[in-house]
Amino acid sequence: MTYERFAYVYDALMKEAPYGKWLRFFEQHAASLPGKDVLDLACGTGELSWRFAAAGWNTTGVDLSEDMLMIAQQKAVEKGLSIPVFQQDMRSLGGLGQFDAVTIFCDSLNYITEAEDVRRTFQHIQPHVKPGGLLLFDVHSLFKVHHIFKGHTFTETGEDISYIWDCFEGEQADSVEHELTFFVLDESTEQYERFDEYHVQRTFSPVQYAAWLQEAGFTDIQISADFTSEPPAEQSERIFFVCRKPVESNENEKG
Repeated sequence: MTYERFAYVYDALMKEAPYGKWLRFFEQHAASLPGKDVLDLACGTGELSWRFAAAGWNTTGVDLSEDMLMIAQQKAVEKGLSIPVFQQDMRSLGGLGQFDAVTIFCDSLNYITEAEDVRRTFQHIQPHVKPGGLLLFDVHSLFKVHHIFKGHTFTETGEDISYIWDCFEGEQADSVEHELTFFVLDESTEQYERFDEYHVQRTFSPVQYAAWLQEAGFTDIQISADFTSEPPAEQSERIFFVCRKPVESNENEKG
């Protein structure tokens, strides 16, 4: 998933995203950490990265898309923030040192659609978490994939950007295919240019995610829903995980 041109319309698509809620959720759980180093995986255009940095966290961003990272860096510069970014695939993360907290917010993990790749992602993240540090992430619930996405269409009409977003049942179990059509105003010609995007997301049960986390060496796994401390209910839409790397983990791990 490189996003390519999608990077330049991503913020318009996500303008209603609850970034403030993600930041508050993170700070509620990370406030007691001894350090302030956070790795924002799948940082995209940096909307959460700059919020972390503005709140006093020493933030590093990682994303697979070079275009996304360029936008993230531009935002950081405009806001007078220092946020180093690296282009890496979180399925093979390496060489970044260790952090007090690692985040994968905004359902980014759902873009990893193979079970073995999710399992491998947790295993590659673990060495980058300091002993006693946290991994925090969220995913779409099974309910959301099957009852809110599948078979539904979302639209937005704006002066500069409009889109049609169709959702279909995916070929894999518990997956959804997103077909997006954008109409973007070209100011030089005053005409709208169309381009299309195709994305696939897949989720797994909370029990399965927890099993993979335990296998990777994480403990104290907390599972909640929809930015609250409440456990997931039948119609919860977003499932949150907070887990810890044990203090007794190998101090020589450098990632």
